Amino acid sequence: MKQRSIAARNPLSLGKASAYGGALIPQSIKNTIMKINTFSSLPSTLALGLLTAVSASQVIASEQDTVQDMSDPLAVYTQAGAGYSDKGLNLKFGQTYDTGSDTTMGMNVLEIKGIAGDAVGFRDNNKALYSGVDDSIDSLRFRNFSVDLTNGRGAQIDLNYNFDTNQGSASYSFIQALPKFGPVNLYPLAGLGVAAGEPLTDKDRSDADELHQRYDIHGTFYVAGMYTKVEITDAIWLNYNPMYLGTISGSEAYKHGAFYGDDSVFTHEFAVSYQVNPRFNLRYFANWDEEVRFENGDHRIEFNYQF
Repeated sequence: MKQRSIAARNPLSLGKASAYGGALIPQSIKNTIMKINTFSSLPSTLALGLLTAVSASQVIASEQDTVQDMSDPLAVYTQAGAGYSDKGLNLKFGQTYDTGSDTTMGMNVLEIKGIAGDAVGFRDNNKALYSGVDDSIDSLRFRNFSVDLTNGRGAQIDLNYNFDTNQGSASYSFIQALPKFGPVNLYPLAGLGVAAGEPLTDKDRSDADELHQRYDIHGTFYVAGMYTKVEITDAIWLNYNPMYLGTISGSEAYKHGAFYGDDSVFTHEFAVSYQVNPRFNLRYFANWDEEVRFENGDHRIEFNYQF
């Protein structure tokens, strides 16, 4: 499947090609070199070398055309990433797939977070805020993402599970690319989700152990926000992604206390990114919210490679 984004839709097209000397050569170039070799005194080895060099340069140029803009939130490409955070190591894998339509693209992305947090992280797990920092995996995130190339609209299924709290969520949201305004790109997002996990009960209850052997669907929630990109240079950009989440329905414990004992929360994400080359970038992320200050939030450095 060819990898395209909203910003770049340049399919690989070298015309009719044939094998010559073990290399895949466009027919037009092959014919030209064969004429040179026939009507001149060029040795065949020199002609073959020139043929291979010209072909290789065109193949490389065509491959560069298919590399996606990794700063675009709606770009779809196969990728792998790794990161170091205050709570351990993170891994990310993304794979494109064939949607069966020429006007849509899709990919699946799996993230594993918080590996070996006690060993390599720098948070003190004796503090209540970081009590979940240990050497086991903290959480998993799976996303199924698709984008409509005709209108710049993306859709996302987002599944999250936290092993420290035994709580998870599933949501479905839309993301819309708006026209660029100077160096600024805006991508508003809106979606709905459902939360589930161990019962939200007082652990001091006499039947707490029995209750926590099952899983409940707690209720539903909404999310509304914005992905924001500010281009500083061709290789450096900033992101600020505010999100507002709130409960809609569910148990009383969930509706009135799902987010730090409240029914809603305003979250923030800030990132600084540097594109080292067309396929590789380096990114710094910070996540915090209205209850957790910036310095106490999640901080990570991330490396990403596009295949």
